Amino acid sequence: MEPGTIRGTSAPAHWRLRAVTTDDIEVIAELRAAVMRPDLERLGRYDDRRVRQRFRDSYSARHTSVIMVGGDLAGCVTLRPAAGLQWLEHFYLAPQHQGRGLGSAVLGTLLAWTDAQGLTVGLKVVQGSPARRLYERYGFTVRSEDPIDVLMTRPPAVPAT
Repeated sequence: MEPGTIRGTSAPAHWRLRAVTTDDIEVIAELRAAVMRPDLERLGRYDDRRVRQRFRDSYSARHTSVIMVGGDLAGCVTLRPAAGLQWLEHFYLAPQHQGRGLGSAVLGTLLAWTDAQGLTVGLKVVQGSPARRLYERYGFTVRSEDPIDVLMTRPPAVPAT
């Protein structure tokens, strides 16, 4: 993925994706715990140890990128091949970077790449998470849901003719 620029109500914030390093794993596990806590607590599913371990268990260095804003680790995202689609997971933004267009900019960049490749994207979002609205704005639709997760997919966008 190429670096990008977010244009918000204040001065533009430059962001880029970089490869994850082994030093990032625990930082990302902590970020996941902080970001997921409100939704998991609301669902009665928060476990301080398990929330971090689930990231460690499913972590893929090859497919994970760190989102950098200036010199700050602002978040992370994983986009990996799985069963005929690209699976979007571990998309977390630090609270101070949420609500400023960064998530939209990163998601838009990833989807432009998957569209160019003709790839469908799948993801799971926790029931009641505000992130679901972001995914719906980008064309994701619900395929199935259970009391905890909502499975969503998005086919590649068809170029305008």
